[in-house]
Amino acid sequence: MAGFGRGRTERKENGEKAKLTKSSYKRAKRLLHYFKPYTLLISIGFLMLFLTTGVSLVFPKAIGLLVDQTGSEVASQPEALKNFIEKTELSAINALAVMLLAIFLLQSVFSFFRVYIFHYVTEKVILSLRQSTYSHILRQPMYFFDRHRVGELNSRIASDVSTVSTALTVTSAEFIRQIIIIISVLALLLYTSPKLTVMMVATLPVVAIFGVLFGRFIKKLSKKTQDAIADSNVIVEETFTGIAIVKAFASEWFEVNRYNKRTKEVMGLAMKSAAWRGLFISFILFAVFSCIVFIVWQGVHMVDQKLLSIGELVEFIIYSVFIGASAGSLPDLWASIQKAIGATENLMKFHEDEAEVSASEFTVPVSSSKLHGNVSFDKVVFAYPARPDVTVLKEVSFCVAPGEQVAIVGPSGAGKSTLIALLLRFYSPDSGAILFDGEGGSKMGIYDLRRSIGLVPQEVLLFGGTIRENIGYARPGATEEEIIVAAKKANAHDFITAFPDGYDTLVGERGIQLSGGQRQRVAIARAILKDPVILILDEATSSLDSGSERLVQEALDKLMQGRTSFVIAHRLSTIRNADRILVLEDGKISETGTHDELITKPDGLYKHLSQLQFEGAGS
Repeated sequence: MAGFGRGRTERKENGEKAKLTKSSYKRAKRLLHYFKPYTLLISIGFLMLFLTTGVSLVFPKAIGLLVDQTGSEVASQPEALKNFIEKTELSAINALAVMLLAIFLLQSVFSFFRVYIFHYVTEKVILSLRQSTYSHILRQPMYFFDRHRVGELNSRIASDVSTVSTALTVTSAEFIRQIIIIISVLALLLYTSPKLTVMMVATLPVVAIFGVLFGRFIKKLSKKTQDAIADSNVIVEETFTGIAIVKAFASEWFEVNRYNKRTKEVMGLAMKSAAWRGLFISFILFAVFSCIVFIVWQGVHMVDQKLLSIGELVEFIIYSVFIGASAGSLPDLWASIQKAIGATENLMKFHEDEAEVSASEFTVPVSSSKLHGNVSFDKVVFAYPARPDVTVLKEVSFCVAPGEQVAIVGPSGAGKSTLIALLLRFYSPDSGAILFDGEGGSKMGIYDLRRSIGLVPQEVLLFGGTIRENIGYARPGATEEEIIVAAKKANAHDFITAFPDGYDTLVGERGIQLSGGQRQRVAIARAILKDPVILILDEATSSLDSGSERLVQEALDKLMQGRTSFVIAHRLSTIRNADRILVLEDGKISETGTHDELITKPDGLYKHLSQLQFEGAGS
């Protein structure tokens, strides 16, 4: 039985390993897709790499020949070269010097094109990968953003993309170049002196085994470092985004300590990585250059025994230095590649998540809406993916006719905002259905649906551009006149024109340069400009003073005419004229009717809420 259990465990582990290998293969294939358009350029870059490497390998040979022009070693040279040298020793030295200069010139030219091409491809791939990752993340459903914080996503797009692209072009090309140098030089050394070469190669297996073990370790460590960096970026993002709250609670010290703690973790991981990389590089350098010392010592004895010329010894030593330099650079290059592999795992995971909108639908302009505004909830049950054990809506059913104005009220946590999120298809019901004009929301294009819905949220978010850009965000391409008309209807034109820059006034990040009431009116103007079929008002007048509230409420009343409107209300005085009021309580509709009907129910929740508000207002 024990053997059976062990066998089952092994099969499970093997299955998990196979699954991870398959997943890694898919991620690598997806990543290489971004390099495909630059196949020709990459090929040219590798051609330059081979030429650069080949030309550089001629240099030690030429130096060896130059040393041998002392005259003592002429007889050992090939016949054609010996005849040339015998003509005049001085002219031969001059010719070799010119050849060395030509070698350096060719190497410089080839190196320039190699470096330029690989950096060009790197920047193009970084551009494509960043744009694609941003686009893909933006098309994710809302529960994706429930799982990932903004700082983490920002770190993946900014840091991981750069790490991956650079490692897979510039770093990988340099790694391959060093491998080519080592293999080519070993072949040349074998030709020059098989005995010395065998002595040198004997040390390589030890270095190779150590390199494989190190590579596996540094990959895991690099992935942990990237995750820690992402976490530290999350803190920065959250702190700066909520800077007003931070300062209001005098919590700068707390945020500084939180950031310091996380960055110390990053530094700790980075220093651990540096220590291991330093240890490996030191080992490689010691092993390689100890080998070179031994080779030189043995080579001198071979020269003394006339088994090797001085020029060949110099040539061998220079080639050995080439191998030493290349072998010494390999660990650092390999560590960078392993770091990129770790970053690739994190980055490509995002691309595996299925987007709620296809790439083709994402880029095609949306046609005009064909919705009439009929909305039905049929036994809708919903729990947030992040909290599947907490059912927020419990078999909610109602039907709204085109043009009907429906208010949604209830205590905090009753499910009002969740109902609106489902209307916008931010989430899908766990069971039941939401119908638009008799069709399921999933059968409609998500863009067509959302373009037909206007939203004025309670917490208004403005983008950090101008007032004109924020109002025009609802309908790109809107004329100046249309934007001004929308602002006038929202009672925003007067305060906008009072600014020195008018509609070109910068609102600051998240609209911080405007007051709460001003932000609310800009948001209302944005909704008015959109001219939606279905309108959602989430306490749209909550931040306005009494005078502005009256004017804006009149504008909203006009805007709601002929549109299906959902009004989330906390102040019941604003929904007296609604066609119907839905009272949500503990995820269910407990009451429905007009204000006059509900206020007469003796034990009704709506009457209780109304009495609390009016008594509070009276006191």
